[in-house]
Amino acid sequence: MKAPAFEYLRPTSVTEAIALLGQHPEAKLIAGGQSLLASLNLRLSQPSHLIDIGRLPELRGIAVKNGVLRIGALTRHAETMAAPEIATHAPLLKAAIHHVAHAAIRTRGTIGGSLANADPAAELPACILALDATLIIAGPHGERREAAADFFTGLFGTTLAPDEILAAIEVPLAAANAVHGFQELTRRSGDYAIVGLAAQGLRGANGLSALRLAWFSIGSKATLTPHAAAALLGPAPSLERAAAALAEELEPHDDLQANVATRLTLARVLLRRVAGPLLTPSGIAA
Repeated sequence: MKAPAFEYLRPTSVTEAIALLGQHPEAKLIAGGQSLLASLNLRLSQPSHLIDIGRLPELRGIAVKNGVLRIGALTRHAETMAAPEIATHAPLLKAAIHHVAHAAIRTRGTIGGSLANADPAAELPACILALDATLIIAGPHGERREAAADFFTGLFGTTLAPDEILAAIEVPLAAANAVHGFQELTRRSGDYAIVGLAAQGLRGANGLSALRLAWFSIGSKATLTPHAAAALLGPAPSLERAAAALAEELEPHDDLQANVATRLTLARVLLRRVAGPLLTPSGIAA
């Protein structure tokens, strides 16, 4: 199918882009376009205007600043994979990006586009939950900050207002004793996951602490499971208690790939694959 008719606009600044969003409430932003173009061609989205923010320098760049790792929303997946700052300060992201679609898509898709799209089967929303990241959102009244745990509201839903733009993501710098894990189960490489898990925590003499388990493709949005994580903390962790807690914390869904029971079973498989190595001295399960 062909995309519906729309008017194309290319602002030269974030301020201008925000003003255009205010003038055209049915407009859509386009950056990498890897999700939006498919939606347009299937007529699932029919915006009156497309506002192209793909060339705004204000939304680009990766840097360590003021004690956090700041990633511009227009940073492409391939750039994230190659950035030494990501490998050093957010290795979970580097591990996860390799699983995002295919190389051709990673050269065009952006981290901000993935997060704003809020696909429950996408890897990056779960990663920023696990990393306890903060999203920097630009709007007509300036910038505001939103915790990743509050940003995703449901199926393809976020707290972004119609006249706001996701500008950047700020990630706490990984501590020296940080551990992480990432795995997903797919039918083929590059497919959407049936179930996926991103994990980040600290490993000390008394075991794990500050562990965050963030799930994707198992429910309407990326989801944290704090009770399952709590069962893995301290000197006496229990994978069995953690696995049992998933039944209360996750809300698996039926689709063509798997039913509710299968997804919950696979979630427990992933928990053991990811959390098991985190309990060992190496502390990496990617």
